[in-house]
Amino acid sequence: MFLRQRENGRLTITDPRMTRFWISLEQGVRFVICCIEEMQGGEVFVPKLPSMNVMDLATIIAPQAEIDVIGIRPGERLHEVLIHEDEARSTIELADMFVVQPTIELWFGHHWQKLGQPLPDGFVYSSNNNPEWLSLDQIREILHSLESELSAPY
Repeated sequence: MFLRQRENGRLTITDPRMTRFWISLEQGVRFVICCIEEMQGGEVFVPKLPSMNVMDLATIIAPQAEIDVIGIRPGERLHEVLIHEDEARSTIELADMFVVQPTIELWFGHHWQKLGQPLPDGFVYSSNNNPEWLSLDQIREILHSLESELSAPY
């Protein structure tokens, strides 16, 4: 949407505080394949991803554009939440992901406790409280590589 709006010199932003997690299609596919190989059954796997502010993305895509703040639409969230506080009680943190374990008592996949650490009380994995953030240069580099992929002949 920003790429189309850039041509008019005006970008619409619902809220300048808005944050999102960032994952490429390739990273997503690799993550799914890895999880299929590791799963015991019933878990939910959540990758550790970098966050970004939507205003940073707008700045990189159209630095000279005017910004129109239009307000959050019904159902839209200010920040993405991938692990809620209630889910955190049954979640194990590994180096590159979180594993949300089923809460049923008879579940057989308890080996995750040996591989990672339980999350602290009150933990929430949200795009606004994430310790890993993309810098403007990193966003610029990602967008440049995407533009190269999109312009390549197939």
